[in-house]
This record gives sequence, structure tokens and C-alpha cells, in this order.
Amino acid sequence: MLEGGCHCGAVRYEIDGPANHSSVCHCTDCRRCAGATGVAWAGFPIEAVRVSGEPATYCSTPGVERRFCLICGTGLFYTNAEAPRQVDVQTATLDDPDLLPPTKHVQLADAASWEESLHTLPGFDRFS
Repeated sequence: MLEGGCHCGAVRYEIDGPANHSSVCHCTDCRRCAGATGVAWAGFPIEAVRVSGEPATYCSTPGVERRFCLICGTGLFYTNAEAPRQVDVQTATLDDPDLLPPTKHVQLADAASWEESLHTLPGFDRFS
């Protein structure tokens, strides 16, 4: 059983069953909706995900719905009419995201060109 939710706790979810994929998406829509270089997603059969609270829905492109917390803005779920029995969950919203590490990057054709060199930047354990 996996559990997670939004930043403020107004929307919580439970997942009962294994993921059918886990990846980091770099498409333009994911980048703009999240304000991030990439978004980690894991896909599940829709019946495996139980949601408490009322996420808001945004149709980012025809047939695509993104659900997020209306209070704190945390992105949570993605559904696509082309895969009607699947829901993708943003894995960073899991209580323990280490339980579901990504296995691949997708949509790299849309990635910002500077993403390729991010691993060369200095790193710090905390912001200073």
C-alpha cells in the first residue's frame, strides 16, 4: 500500500497495487504545469487509487486532465482519454517517494537544453 497527498493535507490518496511504469517526464505541458524541469510519474490502474478530498481539475490539452489541490496547488494526478483505465500519480507526492524510483526519462525532446548539464553543477545539502 502506497500513501501520499498534497502539501497542505486537504487531498490524500492510497494506492493498492504495483505501478505499471515510473518515469520522469520532460514534456512542455508537465514542465509548465509543475514549474519544474521534469515531473516524476507512476502509472496505476484507476481502480487501484483511492482519493480522499476534492482535487481540482485542469484540462491541459484535449483529452488530458491534471488534478491538483485547490488550496495549496500541489499537482497530484494525470489522466488521458487515450488510456482511460490508468491514472498517473506524481511520485514526489508519496509519503515515501523512495519506494517508487523512476526507471526512465521520457519526452526528452522537449527538455530545456541546460538540463543536460545539471549534474555538473555544485551541490549543497541545504540552501545557504
